[in-house]
Amino acid sequence: MADESTGTGSESGSARVDAWIWSVRLTKTRAIAATACRAGHVRVNGERAKPAQSVRAGDEVRLYHAGRERIVVVKRPVSKRVGPPVAAECLIDNSPPPPTPVEAAVVGTRDRGAGRPTKRERREIDSLRAR
Repeated sequence: MADESTGTGSESGSARVDAWIWSVRLTKTRAIAATACRAGHVRVNGERAKPAQSVRAGDEVRLYHAGRERIVVVKRPVSKRVGPPVAAECLIDNSPPPPTPVEAAVVGTRDRGAGRPTKRERREIDSLRAR
């Protein structure tokens, strides 16, 4: 029976993995979630997942999206997009913390055509890499 109060639409206790990823707001659109599945960036219980694969409560979903790996456990399968408070109740987030801005910037990258670094810039790059 569908949960009418929240509009979650989980009738059979399972949902498509692409719809679930989109429903709990791990991706912005369902098309992005389906593309990630087809590209091999989604794994359910360690196995590569196709977009139509079903997920049930207790399944571990690993999603590599936007330069970050998200590791979540399904608490409640939903197939319709829900608000952020309800989405937080539908999963257990075991992801590593997001990188800090300094870690996110690739150390030592320079703009194309900027030429060789000066001695001062090279020392700054070396000191950042030493951390």
